[in-house]
Amino acid sequence: MLDRLGPRIEELDRAVRGEAARRPETRALMEEAGVGPVTALAFVLTVGPIERFRRSRQLVSCVGLNPREDSSGGHQRLGHISKQGNEMLRWLLVEAGHTAARCDPEFRYQYARLKFRRSGRVAKVAIARRLGVRLYWRLRRYAAGLHVQ
Repeated sequence: MLDRLGPRIEELDRAVRGEAARRPETRALMEEAGVGPVTALAFVLTVGPIERFRRSRQLVSCVGLNPREDSSGGHQRLGHISKQGNEMLRWLLVEAGHTAARCDPEFRYQYARLKFRRSGRVAKVAIARRLGVRLYWRLRRYAAGLHVQ
């Protein structure tokens, strides 16, 4: 079964790599550590025009990586992530964030710090959120015509 699926998977991988290479905005996103063609293409296609989000907080909420809030009487209680939005994009950002935590020194430090304070699972999701914010700002700079560094 694996022998039959191997060529088909390779064909689909080539198609995704080709489409990602054809789009300049996905090439800009792939410069970020941990982001490959699948994540970049999914981010661009799922999010759509980046101008529709005025702030990165709105994008994070759209993807479902923002914490749920249960507040009453002046007490603010933040819970688990809301899980609203595209489940596949959220999963891809968590996976890309895990890779970015190994490659990017800033993410590595933040991941280690959060893992020590909370847990590995919470740290992975927090890094995914921060990666989503970074990708948002890369797309905003790209859309504005600025060079992405």
